[in-house]
Amino acid sequence: MTSLSRIVRRTLILIALSALGAAALYSAIREHPVEVAVHRVDRGLVEASIANTRAGTVKACRRAKLAPAIGGQIARLPVRKGESVRAGDTLLEIWNGDVKADVELARKEAEASRYAAEEACVLAEQADLDARRLRTLLAKNLVSESEYDQADTKAKAARARCESARSQTATRTARLAMARAVLEKTILLAPFDGIVADINGEVGEFLTPSPTGIATLPAVDLIDTSCIYVSAPMDEVDAPAIRPGQQARITLDAFAGRSFPGVVKRVAPYVLELEKQARTVEVEALFLDPDRHGGLLPGYSADVEIILAVRDDVLRVPTEAVINGEKVLVYNEATERLEERRIETGLSNWRYTEVLSGLKVGETVVTSVGREGVAPGVLARPEAGPGEAGT
Repeated sequence: MTSLSRIVRRTLILIALSALGAAALYSAIREHPVEVAVHRVDRGLVEASIANTRAGTVKACRRAKLAPAIGGQIARLPVRKGESVRAGDTLLEIWNGDVKADVELARKEAEASRYAAEEACVLAEQADLDARRLRTLLAKNLVSESEYDQADTKAKAARARCESARSQTATRTARLAMARAVLEKTILLAPFDGIVADINGEVGEFLTPSPTGIATLPAVDLIDTSCIYVSAPMDEVDAPAIRPGQQARITLDAFAGRSFPGVVKRVAPYVLELEKQARTVEVEALFLDPDRHGGLLPGYSADVEIILAVRDDVLRVPTEAVINGEKVLVYNEATERLEERRIETGLSNWRYTEVLSGLKVGETVVTSVGREGVAPGVLARPEAGPGEAGT
């Protein structure tokens, strides 16, 4: 290889190395855009709302944990868990053969007493009639005064026997009612239409009434699912703004992506102090139309969002785009950089915030304000996603 060839070769290598170095240097100092989530400012509905601090619970307006008034052996259990019953249906019956026999005996005694009273009263009427006839004859001197006195005495005695028999009939009837009341205590009836949620006992087992002040498992747990509501704890700071009758939006983990219309039914007049640093007020929200949404069961966890105010067709941005309640980052499409903008806000909830001034329809705000590298003045690139167009 000639000297000239070596010189040319070295020159080319140096040129190549210089180009690579320049490219590496340019790559090192070049500013890389930060990828951001964006949303175009639009007009629409904005609500001011508050929500519960911890999960609430779906409850039934009527729920009865039932047990017979007296203890005994279960003789009949005509219902099963999950079965629907009507008011007055038999849920459980304790063995009551002796009580039924007592009722039958009391019924027979009352019946016999009634017949005896009828007989005594008929005889009393006849004796009274005889005494009146003798009084007429005495006035005509056709009978002696002693004969009339005897007839009058017999009539009075007959009337007394009639009254005594009637009193005995009333006593026997009362005893029959008492025997029937004892029989009723052995039969557990449904107090309202509902669903049998639980049964504690089987045919042949013995039930014992709960001692005073000591709770035991109910024989039958009956729930009326025609009326259900959510009991949820609200932060004490939010409680003064809540009133019965306000609209509410109810969501459940069991029905992801769906919400149910409701209304505030009750606000507790006291503060719960279960946790000293998180005092809450219990709020009850009633489902407005639970029949349209089958499968709502008492016991589900639920969240309640109470609507305090509503404004439609107002300028709005996603709430996550608002910084400290007064600023947003605007993406400038011309410079591809982020600009900090002060805004005046109105109504707000977890989803949207009303913008009173500082923005206009069509501008693009950043919703990923907490992402690393996102700051005023940086080069940015919107990420693809449904948030760009706004909703």
